[in-house]
Amino acid sequence: MAKWTVDQSHSLVGFEVKHMMVSKVKGQFESYTADVEAEDLTNLTTAQIAFSFDVASINTRNEDRDNHLKSADFFDVENNSTIDFKSTSIIVNGEDYKVTGDLTIKGVTKQVTFDVEFGGKGTNPWGVEVYGFEAEAKINREEFGLTWNAALETGGVLVGKEIKIKVELEINPAA
Repeated sequence: MAKWTVDQSHSLVGFEVKHMMVSKVKGQFESYTADVEAEDLTNLTTAQIAFSFDVASINTRNEDRDNHLKSADFFDVENNSTIDFKSTSIIVNGEDYKVTGDLTIKGVTKQVTFDVEFGGKGTNPWGVEVYGFEAEAKINREEFGLTWNAALETGGVLVGKEIKIKVELEINPAA
């Protein structure tokens, strides 16, 4: 199997969650690693995919919120420095894929399926093949031990349970 590299300058690992039941907070992990092995990226069914997100690199554009997310109330960065994903199966879904694997957050591992859209293949100005993918999964944060919340005077809660994990990738052959 060939090894592939995620071009981090053209990729994004992000998330969104409901805030106060009316809007969304979006953020991303600025630092992550990815291992992709596949014979052919136009057919992911035999690929092996693994990601590790550095939780300390979380960025929601609000330093106080980021610090709270790093605390024991949420991710507990001191004891759980990464969020990890490793694929266990990949199936074709029309022109796209369903990538299922083990997601570990705060020491809790659950099976999660990402809907993956193949964006296409091209050649960059330096003659290198590039492949684009977008992936999304929804998880219940409480199932991973992320249970902190605050009740609102008007009803409801400050932070929604459902988290959308969104990944946009540009992948190149490993050098």
